[in-house]
Amino acid sequence: MPTTEENQSFWNADYNWEHRGDEWSEAWGGPQMQWHASILPRIQEFVPCGTILEIGPGYGRWTEFLKDVCDRLILVDISEECIDACKRRFAAAPHIDSHVNDGKSLDMIPDDSIDFVFSFDSLVHAEEDVIEAYLGQISRKLKKDGVGFVHHSNVGELERYYSLINRAPRGRRLLVRLGLVEAAPHWRAYSMTAGKFREHAARAGLQCVGQEIINWPTSSWRLIDCITTFTGSDASRRRPNRILRNGDFAREARNAARLSRLYGAESFARNIRTHTRRSN
Repeated sequence: MPTTEENQSFWNADYNWEHRGDEWSEAWGGPQMQWHASILPRIQEFVPCGTILEIGPGYGRWTEFLKDVCDRLILVDISEECIDACKRRFAAAPHIDSHVNDGKSLDMIPDDSIDFVFSFDSLVHAEEDVIEAYLGQISRKLKKDGVGFVHHSNVGELERYYSLINRAPRGRRLLVRLGLVEAAPHWRAYSMTAGKFREHAARAGLQCVGQEIINWPTSSWRLIDCITTFTGSDASRRRPNRILRNGDFAREARNAARLSRLYGAESFARNIRTHTRRSN
């Protein structure tokens, strides 16, 4: 659906980054709650570590947390605006290196240098050719026991569903109002599936060790996304791939949002600001 050129144009010029991407964590009650409730539990086996490569950091929503669990952090993004924003935001973190790429290339990364590859809520917009290109290079960039954790589209698995509803725009509007279909596929890549990720990983000499096929807080029950964990074919963590079809991922977000109203930093922010003003 979105081409590399469309992604570059949209994230570099068209999108309003006023909230630094934190708006995409609202379903969890904010980035901090999403990190601790949904992301860190899934990667805790792999961090802290030496060198992390983050693909598609945006304005640094996850960089904020990744920088504290590694010795070196390398950011690569198609958007020059995003990389510039990360350089400003993390100017006090000398262990972070940032690069603008063409949406496919990792030539700036030395081979056999990365302990952990991380990408979340970014490569869901990347079509099959982009995923294939990245995996072919990641296989060289990873250290022998390095691990990858990539969140990508699974919309291609629902190709027939979206094809049918897209043929009848008038009927679709009615079905949307009735809550029977979604208004849009969330700008996910139509050409990607969990199965295609496995195929491209295998061709690149990588072994998928886990795939969590998930719904999204805004996508009801449809499993439009996948989180794939992979490693080298001769790495210590290699094992036969385990697949979990998790239709409760959206519920996980809702539960985190409920907790955030009780425990989250924002739940105290207003009182803290009021107290600070009175103290001054």
